Amino acid sequence: MRYSREHKQATHARIVRKASVRLREKGAHGVGVADLMKEAGLTHGGFYAHFPSREALVIEAFAYAMDRSTANWRKMAEQMPREKRLAAMVENYLTASHRDDPGHGCAVPALGADIARESPKTRKAFAAKLEEMIEMVADQIPDQPRNAARKRAASVLATMMGTLVLSRIAGSGEFSDEILAAGRDAVLGGQTGCAAKTVKKAARPAGKKTVKKTGSSRH
Repeated sequence: MRYSREHKQATHARIVRKASVRLREKGAHGVGVADLMKEAGLTHGGFYAHFPSREALVIEAFAYAMDRSTANWRKMAEQMPREKRLAAMVENYLTASHRDDPGHGCAVPALGADIARESPKTRKAFAAKLEEMIEMVADQIPDQPRNAARKRAASVLATMMGTLVLSRIAGSGEFSDEILAAGRDAVLGGQTGCAAKTVKKAARPAGKKTVKKTGSSRH
């Protein structure tokens, strides 16, 4: 049976979405092609109709995840005064809910160590997306020359992502929560809480109760 171009594109996108979750949950080498295709509701034999190699799927899947992170951070920033944007990003990122849901969270802490061991092509694609993240965060740092803002953004991301990795290693108890708090303090100098409240207030529709959601803007 021949499928339309639109059907093939939709199927391709579904495979990428499903793979992005599974790879973040299990690591770049923790799940095989057959498992990824099964997750998408397809047979192993159909894989090469969509991707020339497993590497190609890995690149698309983590690029999709990182693009989602950047887009969600940018959307959050649009709701905030510029001077509060960075704090809002940090407080949204370094949370227990993000720690406990790697499959729908940031791809860098979930896959960074694996990608560092991949081919030059894969590392180059990952680095390009990481640079986009740094540029986006630098955009939210007011009153600094571009080079200084970019340097600060790289430091912020390194601290946040390293903190998340350590918190996951520590599990989900008090020690892990302590690590998350230490990371927030390291970036924000102990000034936390206000930005997160502003995010919730800005996002609340008039006349409606706020429904708490997880996984929408942290990754």
